[in-house]
Amino acid sequence: MTPKYHRILLKLSGEALAGDQRFGLNENVVAKVVDQLVKVHEMGVQIGLVIGGGNFWRGRQGTNMDRTTADHMGMLATVMNSLAMMDAIEQRGIPTRVQTALIMTSVAEPYILRKALHHFEKGRIVIMACGTGNPYCSTDTAAAQRACEIDADVLLMAKNVDGIYDSDPAKNPNARKYDHLTFNDILNKGLKAMDATAATMCMENHVPVLAFALDEDNSIVRAVCGEKLGTLISND
Repeated sequence: MTPKYHRILLKLSGEALAGDQRFGLNENVVAKVVDQLVKVHEMGVQIGLVIGGGNFWRGRQGTNMDRTTADHMGMLATVMNSLAMMDAIEQRGIPTRVQTALIMTSVAEPYILRKALHHFEKGRIVIMACGTGNPYCSTDTAAAQRACEIDADVLLMAKNVDGIYDSDPAKNPNARKYDHLTFNDILNKGLKAMDATAATMCMENHVPVLAFALDEDNSIVRAVCGEKLGTLISND
């Protein structure tokens, strides 16, 4: 298989990493993700990762909590996922670095763009944790920002659904899946597949987005190789 992209930013849903248990980390799911990352890395593709934290904590869970505090707790959840993923990848012999938007040098490097780019050139996978480091920002926004900063060819969003629908397919059996959308469609239709800030950032910086299901067979590898799956979001 031949990769379509040279450098990718892969956004992994925390909930998807929990699998059927719906909380914490499912080792089988993590192993399947790592198997695919190894294949993609062996193709010579440079890989940046942003992982959500919803399998441990979501900021909106803290309904009676100060929003900033709740969001900071969510950032810490992304660090747990990132460290676990780093360990799993390095057990397969691929050097990996976790960089955090919040300073915690005992466990990870601070996020510095030039260091991240240097790691790519050295053949390392870079996992970017803590979102943007700011409350009121989702990890989708962080993924979009990092994709723009590292000049990624594409933002791959691996979710627990197989694309973007006009309504919730879990609630509406007649929900229609989109094969292609523009960023303006996302904004004008109010689709919840990615937040408006992330969509606007990718639109303004011409970074296409592919939303697809993590649990489909070999879906990350297929996405990197340009196979038609999920929903493609672009400027036109």
